[in-house]
Amino acid sequence: MDQGQLTTAIGSKDPARSLRAVLALRRLAEQVEADAVASARRHGWSWQEIGAALGVTRQSVHAKYAK
Repeated sequence: MDQGQLTTAIGSKDPARSLRAVLALRRLAEQVEADAVASARRHGWSWQEIGAALGVTRQSVHAKYAK
């Protein structure tokens, strides 16, 4: 879905359509977060700094993204 489709779907009276939009947004947010964490690591950020920026502990962000 593109941005316009998401906006329309979120406001839909059809629950199935609204929920599909929520899922698409959740997946997009996860990908954006992963890309941002990878970028921060490439720029020398510590897990502590990344966790603080995301409002989570360094342990949780490390467990989720360390490879």
